[in-house]
Amino acid sequence: MKQEKLTGYLLILGAVGVLVPYTILTLTFNYPDILRAESGVILTEFYRGGAALIFTWLAFALLGLPLLVAYSLIGQKFEPAMPQIKWVTTVGIVSGVVQIIGLLRWVFVVPVLATEFVNTTSASKQEAIEISFKVIHQFAGVLLGEHLGQLFTIVWTVFIAAALLKAGMIPKWLAWWGFIASFIYFLAQAELLATVIPAFPVLDWAGFIGSTLWLLWIILVGVKFIKAGRDKVAEKYNDKNFQIDLSSRETKDLTLHQSI
Repeated sequence: MKQEKLTGYLLILGAVGVLVPYTILTLTFNYPDILRAESGVILTEFYRGGAALIFTWLAFALLGLPLLVAYSLIGQKFEPAMPQIKWVTTVGIVSGVVQIIGLLRWVFVVPVLATEFVNTTSASKQEAIEISFKVIHQFAGVLLGEHLGQLFTIVWTVFIAAALLKAGMIPKWLAWWGFIASFIYFLAQAELLATVIPAFPVLDWAGFIGSTLWLLWIILVGVKFIKAGRDKVAEKYNDKNFQIDLSSRETKDLTLHQSI
């Protein structure tokens, strides 16, 4: 019961921890639209953001860590009855790790490139920096963070939603919320292909809608875990009181029998 409540709190904490810096970045750095801007524009805007922007990216990378602990706890809960869930847990944790690696480029790599880009007067050096940034951006951002990170998150969500539904921990509508959020999130993969195949059709809204629905789903699942933990505590408390009351009645009956 303590584990279920802890899992719920970790899910909510992790989701809020991701949502807050994400919102700040949308307001201060035009995120995520700026990700598809020209390299020079991104580097210049990043330099203007200064230390505050770097710390926001650091928070974005690390405040979601509670989710990885929650993934592990959920896996431990279901593994005895569903041994196959172990690989799903691994996929979920890997999804978080690769996204963290991708996000940390904004903390330890991009600041160096942005500073050099803005402060140099050499056009050839600026061009070299732009190419370097584009390669790092495509590898750490598009491949690791957005493609593998999001794809593995989708796989984890679909299988965990199904497991939670089968175990009776969430209602059918909440399981379908997870399925639909995952499907919309998957459609956002088209935008990643468009970075190398410009003519590839893209749904601009899929990334934002899918990720937002997913975060809300995580919070709602967290609430369900907390409620399940509290219900078990209440059930155990009621059972204990019933046993005490039953024992008391048996004692009274025995005393009455002896007096007769």
